Amino acid sequence: MARITEIEIQKEENCFSAGHFTIFSSKDREDLHGHNYYVGVSMKVLVTENGLAFDYRDFKKHLKSLCKQLNLKFILPKYSKFLKLEETPDMWLAHFDNEKIPFLKRDVIILPIENATIEDLSNWLLNELTKDQDLLDKFQIKEMTVKVYNGPGQSAATTKG
Repeated sequence: MARITEIEIQKEENCFSAGHFTIFSSKDREDLHGHNYYVGVSMKVLVTENGLAFDYRDFKKHLKSLCKQLNLKFILPKYSKFLKLEETPDMWLAHFDNEKIPFLKRDVIILPIENATIEDLSNWLLNELTKDQDLLDKFQIKEMTVKVYNGPGQSAATTKG
């Protein structure tokens, strides 16, 4: 008989170290700094007649590859209304208020987010993990939550169901 269960994946290797700054307004932002981020995923799934939801080894590899993309990068938001990004042949220039902040291209990842916060990072990771509707249907994933921690006791979670 089929039933719904919740699977949680919270492994030490689901982590990344990255730089960022949070933008609070058109005139106020944090200084450049970084965190060691940790990512946890929980899924409500259908358990089949053999007592198994699905073989989630491939899912864990995908999550680990997303963390690897972010590791040792400086995260810049593509859609901030307060930050303008300018590309040069070898650099990204981030324009904020009257500041021009240069970054080597190899050190940066530009994400389709509004702000480099754990709120937006959890949403981006969730969207990346749920892009393939066929895969979600195949694994019968009914709901997924991605939680991003930027330190002990501080996290943000985004759910899609």
